[in-house]
Amino acid sequence: MPGVGDEAPDFELTWRVGEPPIRRSDYQGGEPLVLFFFPLAFSPVCTDEMCALAPDGGAWDSLDARVLGVSVDSPWVNVRFAAETGVAFPLLSDFNTDVARAYGVCNDDYFGMRGVADRAAFVVAGDGTVAWRWHTPDDSVMPPFDEIREVVAGLRG
Repeated sequence: MPGVGDEAPDFELTWRVGEPPIRRSDYQGGEPLVLFFFPLAFSPVCTDEMCALAPDGGAWDSLDARVLGVSVDSPWVNVRFAAETGVAFPLLSDFNTDVARAYGVCNDDYFGMRGVADRAAFVVAGDGTVAWRWHTPDDSVMPPFDEIREVVAGLRG
């Protein structure tokens, strides 16, 4: 798992089939990036998490932050999940688990399923380094949204 101050692993993931992939490095040199890893679309706590984040779009914009969600679900599932939860930011498909593994949040025994992302959040500063990280293998725990917003606000200088 990359530590605070380490270069955040770059990635290239699909958001919507037929559209260009999204790279972490696309966000380097600008606003902070908040990455939310979640286990599985449409599961109860993941749905609660996205529904909590959906009305928060303006709050992230006011902090000059960009937000991406990452799960091992297919792009088609993630697009539908975003639509049904009202999430306006991209939910990326890490179907092959490369990114969850690079960030150290891949769970190889999630109720007998291998390669599911744990719930985690990373704040990546504009220079591409990890400014903050949070991770839990307990899928019932929600990310500390207020703490994440405080970290992002602190990056604004």
